[in-house]
Amino acid sequence: MTERKQKIISAVVFMIIIFLLPVIFIFSDKKKISEEENTKLAVKPELKLSTIYDKSYMRDMDKFLSDHFPGRINWIKSKMFIDRLTGKNIINDIYLGDMLIEKLPEPDYEEVKKSVQAINLFAQHYDTEVSFLLAPTSAGIYRDRLPLNAPQLDQKEFINKALGMLSEDVNGINIFDTMLSEKENYIYYRTDHHWTSLGAYIAYKQVASALGFLSINIDKFDIEHASSDFKGTFYNKCFYGDVEADVIDIYSCKDGNKVESVTMNDGKKEEESDSIYFRDHLNVNDKYGVFLGKNRAFTNIKTNKTNGKKLLVIKDSYANSFVPFLINHYSEIAVIDLRYIKTSLTEFVDPGDYDQTLFLYNASTFSTDTNVKMAGFFN
Repeated sequence: MTERKQKIISAVVFMIIIFLLPVIFIFSDKKKISEEENTKLAVKPELKLSTIYDKSYMRDMDKFLSDHFPGRINWIKSKMFIDRLTGKNIINDIYLGDMLIEKLPEPDYEEVKKSVQAINLFAQHYDTEVSFLLAPTSAGIYRDRLPLNAPQLDQKEFINKALGMLSEDVNGINIFDTMLSEKENYIYYRTDHHWTSLGAYIAYKQVASALGFLSINIDKFDIEHASSDFKGTFYNKCFYGDVEADVIDIYSCKDGNKVESVTMNDGKKEEESDSIYFRDHLNVNDKYGVFLGKNRAFTNIKTNKTNGKKLLVIKDSYANSFVPFLINHYSEIAVIDLRYIKTSLTEFVDPGDYDQTLFLYNASTFSTDTNVKMAGFFN
């Protein structure tokens, strides 16, 4: 092939790319959610004089174009593949190995202090017995699986500091050593930031004692392997394929309480269900959503338990696979996620109506989540 023909072919290919990609972009389906990344995609910004003036329009448009670029996921996967070929052992703050582990930065302890103070104020203000479980994540339990001298937050120290700020009105529950002693078991997902159902059960055994009831032995549960191809949030950040997919287990107590009703409210509309398991999530990327469904502001669970005991759980998503164990001990459980509440938690519940309140957060979320402070606001 002559040099002239090569130049013509290169020019034609270049022109096709220049003109074809915009056409593909214009007519391609603009998804709201990236299933592969389990994240919301940017929406097309509205053109206004104010957004042009403050430069937010161009910033938002740049994000929109980036999120909806044709073949975006394949480009991302290709880049990450090249990164691995060059010897990178961490991508998007995820350490690569037979287990994906998150790199956690040092927290802002002033912000953490404000969150703990909010819990203290909550306990002082409401007539309810308050406990706080700050759970370690896999990043705290499996530090020995990280590359040599890899920077990582000392979660044991962080948890001790945070629980040490609690007032005498709050019962701090420290399960770090318990989880560490079980680290050889399948207590955290390999590809996701949550604990497994077994991990949640192990935490439940210790929490049961703190909340004043006897835990149910594991042999009293039927264990259903609901899915064996779960690839979670950590996988979605690095698309590292050399790690085994996870198994989603559902624990059902043979002689346990029955769920009579589940009422859910996302702040806009209310929905009803007769189960705490949402099996349609097993058919999508976010399979962890099988537990309590998607994250939302408020979920209320009523059981056939006749003891009349009511529990309020204020939480992050670690509680979603934990709450199923609690239904065996309460007549009613209300679940609040402050990340999805715009005004006050009293919009949904009166904490004084509950015998006990359990704050349940994982160390990673609690080190950065500023919404916890809402627990200390009263109206």
